[in-house]
Amino acid sequence: MSQMTQTLTSTPPTDDLVVPFHCDRCGALAKVRVVLASGSDLVFCGHHAREYESKLRDIAVDFIDTEGEQRVTA
Repeated sequence: MSQMTQTLTSTPPTDDLVVPFHCDRCGALAKVRVVLASGSDLVFCGHHAREYESKLRDIAVDFIDTEGEQRVTA
């Protein structure tokens, strides 16, 4: 019987959004990645990114919009 060990991983580089990530709210294709101060990240489809944008920008260290290639670093 084998044992599983947990491995902490860091937030993937921005270029990794080329791999199809899915919205944390609905599962649709992600268009926005929000990096938090803790190093973790959230990804959202365009709809949910717009819905939560003001709150996300308040807590984001990095806000990456892959549609318009807009990157805002706090």
